[in-house]
Amino acid sequence: MRLLEINDLTVTFQTGDGEVNAVNGVSLGIDAGETLAIVGESGSGKSQTAFAAMGLLARNGAARGEVLFDGQNLLTLPQKALNKVRSTQISMIFQDPMTSLNPYMRISDQMAEVLMLHKGMSKRQAVTEAAQMLDAVRIPDARARITMYPHEFSGGMRQRIMIAMALLCKPRLLIADEPTTALDVTVQAQIMQLLGEIRRDFGTAVILITHDLGVVAGFCDRTLVMYGGQVMEEGTTEQVFAAPSHPYTQGLLSAVPRIDRDDDELATIAGEPPDMSHLPAGCPFSPRCDVVRPECPGQRPPLLAFGAGRRRACHQPWTEEA
Repeated sequence: MRLLEINDLTVTFQTGDGEVNAVNGVSLGIDAGETLAIVGESGSGKSQTAFAAMGLLARNGAARGEVLFDGQNLLTLPQKALNKVRSTQISMIFQDPMTSLNPYMRISDQMAEVLMLHKGMSKRQAVTEAAQMLDAVRIPDARARITMYPHEFSGGMRQRIMIAMALLCKPRLLIADEPTTALDVTVQAQIMQLLGEIRRDFGTAVILITHDLGVVAGFCDRTLVMYGGQVMEEGTTEQVFAAPSHPYTQGLLSAVPRIDRDDDELATIAGEPPDMSHLPAGCPFSPRCDVVRPECPGQRPPLLAFGAGRRRACHQPWTEEA
């Protein structure tokens, strides 16, 4: 049994302009100790898939389908039981640590609160444990700096604090939502190295949500590509990068700058992402696709397995030369 298995997940939001279909029938899974990347442009449904799994949708959002964690459907769990899973089994690193940390509370109080609430520790025990976790994520002089406020840390240090908070209860699954956004390249590399060490030392499974394909290449076992709230392609990271099977994936990879290519211009994907409140009946990528077929606009392609451990949703026949 997989650690996390999502089946036919649909997420909708009721807005003043009508219903927005953020996620449309997504299915995915991750095993214990594995790393899975979910990639795609902004608005493709990556983060909302994770928020739905965690029960963190906005008030106007609703989720249907199955989110099975150790066989339990998180979408149907009572709130108290869901809180227990979220506190001890699954943790999430949010995109912007400055808005995720309370600016009016010392780091010691924010971290200790987690352990006092979920582990029943005293304040003294919780602060000691929190300082040790800050040491583990390489915050210099952690025992002295734990009493500081969030604004007194750099962006990279705040992200390390968020990672430390997520690890306090030793979760089995860590969801990292754009953990390197707005960080410089050197700090990005340090954060990704830290996540790799966490996976190795704690045996934690990691779902990495990102639009940065360069971050994915050296870190994740498997990659899942989303567009228009749907899965376009999935396979091992090596397979997806070496032989992308979906036109959208091919476009994404072509747009990544490479030092082994002397191109005068960066490749781009023509057009705009779809309006999620008025998705086409067929493939959401069809208006931007260079190899669109007559059936693409009106008939949604099924997500089918092909090759060894790969899936794709495309009407275009797949060949190794595609």
